[in-house]
This record gives sequence, C-alpha cells and structure tokens, in this order.
Amino acid sequence: MAIHDYIKSGDFASEKHVPVIETVDTVKAGETFHVTLSVGKDIAHPNTVEHHIDWIKLYFVAEGTQLPYEIGAVNFNIHGDGATANEGPAHAISEGTLAVSLKKSGKLIAVSLCNIHGLWESEKEITVQ
Repeated sequence: MAIHDYIKSGDFASEKHVPVIETVDTVKAGETFHVTLSVGKDIAHPNTVEHHIDWIKLYFVAEGTQLPYEIGAVNFNIHGDGATANEGPAHAISEGTLAVSLKKSGKLIAVSLCNIHGLWESEKEITVQ
C-alpha cells in the first residue's frame, strides 16, 4: 500500500477531521495573501490529551505539474496537558493562518493528522492572474 491509501477526505460540514482551507479564489502573481487552515469548522473536533489534531500542513501543486511544494505547517502542541488530563492551563485550537505568494495557478492541498483517526486531506483551486 502507498501513503495515499491511508489519507481520508470528506466534506468538513459532515466530518470533523477534514481540514478546511479558507482563502481567496483569485490572486495577482507575486501578491501576498493569507490562507487560514482549520479542523472542526462546522463540527467541533475534540481537543483533549486523548483525541486531538497534531498538525495541519499546506501544499501547493502548480497547474500542469504533479510536484507538491510544502508551503508551511501549523503545529498544535498542547491539548489540556496538566496535573489532571484535559484540565491543564492551555489548549491549542486547531486553526492557523499562513501568508503565501504564488506565481502560478494551481491547487492548495491541506493535510491534517488526528492522533486517533490518522491523515485527512482537502483541496482548493486557486487562480493566479
């Protein structure tokens, strides 16, 4: 089996593990824009020591190619850890924003990792003018 056999996808409105990509549909070449990544947008994902999102990574594949470039990652390092599980003084929220600049149109791909349910992906086309 290959890694793609282990990556799941779905509609974030009905599946709490699917990463959500929020950004513009069209951008000017070389212009900086922001991409917000999250998990649990419509259905909250647990944020506990036992069940949480470890990270979300953002990739870009230019139109006409199959080469993915990793743009960045958002890591979530605390899930209520403390003297009593889930009662710690801090919780990471599964959301983050990256500043991005593209020269070509293509596809943004987000991949998230749930410590129990594995890898999940979603994608969004983006047009560069």
